[in-house]
Amino acid sequence: MIVIIDYEVGNVGSVLNMIKKIGHDCIISNDKDDIMNATHLILPGVGSFDYGMNQLKKHGLIEVLQQAKNINKPILGICLGMQLLGKKSEEGSIEGLSFLDFEVVRFKSESLQIPHVGWNTLNIKMTGSLFSEINYSKFYFTHSYHIITNDSKTIIATTEYGYEFVSVVGSNNIFGVQFHPEKSHKYGMTLLKNFINVTK
Repeated sequence: MIVIIDYEVGNVGSVLNMIKKIGHDCIISNDKDDIMNATHLILPGVGSFDYGMNQLKKHGLIEVLQQAKNINKPILGICLGMQLLGKKSEEGSIEGLSFLDFEVVRFKSESLQIPHVGWNTLNIKMTGSLFSEINYSKFYFTHSYHIITNDSKTIIATTEYGYEFVSVVGSNNIFGVQFHPEKSHKYGMTLLKNFINVTK
């Protein structure tokens, strides 16, 4: 059973629908037992960094997610959910989950239209895993902040928007994508299928 973490940050229905469309059992939950019994966890989210962390704390999910990480349960962060996997953000003052060694910064260019919204391609740096059978990687983005990682070995893919930024990271059982696979049609569907199948 795949569990989409429910911490009341963004619409999770489209993620649920896509997981079901590719043929897997999936629920939306913030129940500790559901999370610990899940085969895979998805942490979606839209909005501000501090709000997201406060919502995780409100629902008692920070410790539960740490426990899930410690037993190598596969976790996929999407958009804000990806950013929360890091240490901190320029957007706020609250410490992140610190599952991966990166920080979140705002796009640094006066000439760019912010937020970055729309379809964009990936420069895949690390093959396999999430990108199996994805020959042309085109995904849907909507964000004003991106990550800067302190560990280059975790960079799976980058994207160009004014300059190159890290759009996919991963280490062991933890993955993060800045784009929205649930809005990325067949490309997103394949990526979610890879997360579920390859990381077991």
